[in-house]
Amino acid sequence: MHLSELRKQIDKIDEALVALLNKRAQEATRISKLKKESKMSAYSAERESHILSRLKKMSRGPMGTDELEVIFREILSACRSLRTVLRIAYFGPQGTNTHLAAIKNFGRSSEYIACESIDDVFNEVDKDGADYGVVPIENSTEGAVNYTLDMFFASDLKICAEATLGITHTLLAKPSGKSIKRIYSNPQVLAQCRKWLVQHYPGTELVPVSSTARAAMIVGDKRDSACIGNKILADIYGLKVIASSIEDLSSNITRFLVISRNDSFPSGNDKTSILFAVKDKVGALHDVLFSFKKYGINLTKIESRPSRRKPWEYYFFVDFQGHRSSPDFQKALKELGKQCIFVKILGSYPRGN
Repeated sequence: MHLSELRKQIDKIDEALVALLNKRAQEATRISKLKKESKMSAYSAERESHILSRLKKMSRGPMGTDELEVIFREILSACRSLRTVLRIAYFGPQGTNTHLAAIKNFGRSSEYIACESIDDVFNEVDKDGADYGVVPIENSTEGAVNYTLDMFFASDLKICAEATLGITHTLLAKPSGKSIKRIYSNPQVLAQCRKWLVQHYPGTELVPVSSTARAAMIVGDKRDSACIGNKILADIYGLKVIASSIEDLSSNITRFLVISRNDSFPSGNDKTSILFAVKDKVGALHDVLFSFKKYGINLTKIESRPSRRKPWEYYFFVDFQGHRSSPDFQKALKELGKQCIFVKILGSYPRGN
């Protein structure tokens, strides 16, 4: 078959896609109207998770499931924005991994609000300056982001979704012939590239700053410095890529949480996060963990943090498979209430990919 004939077939397929996309947009607009009348949120994490999961199972290739998800995330975002443009606060500035995770989850048809700190993200959502917030919670190499964990102590906001992002770090600098004397980045990022930095830039001063984007902004005004971050920062801040994929471990993944005033309805593939403090007695933590085992609840994460109220008193963050509304968790919750001095449900939400 000739190239011209193949292109004609592509044109016909594109015409059909445009017609179907507009038809989908019409139906989505009708749903948005009904949601607004019922005072329901325009964004439904459990519904979007169900849609993406179903489409991935249907696909027989050659398009990969990751590419399929990217496309349909944008379709969902575009359809949603026809009636409501979501305001998304994120730990910025523009170009941080948190910014990229927010776009991955909500698509490019949302309004994004860069915040200088994780605290500011919580405040934006709490004060209705944003509909949702996106914050980092843990990295597969460096572990938990403690400041995010600590924010849940006092905040009444809930976790309604999660997103994961494969992290690839790039060394960036202003184009010049000068040698690099300082390297700026987020402390966790510097730690994730420790071996590479020792090998290629021994003795170079490493300067920790609040975010990778902040590092790029600083380096934009310096000819003898470099920064580490996502390669997208090069385009945003006028930098040059010096070296790519400099992370010490290739399987470097960061998990992000989406926070809101409410969590999500059951999707059938959920995760729940809770926070608790045990009574000061021998075997208290063991008794709590046994309650989860007793009712067949599978824990996927447990993290401890000092309470800051009393020396050697700790709070525990736990993630488990399942939704908080499940009968088994409700039974376990009753026992936790007797065994703990404090229990807080942070939210149930669809498990991220």
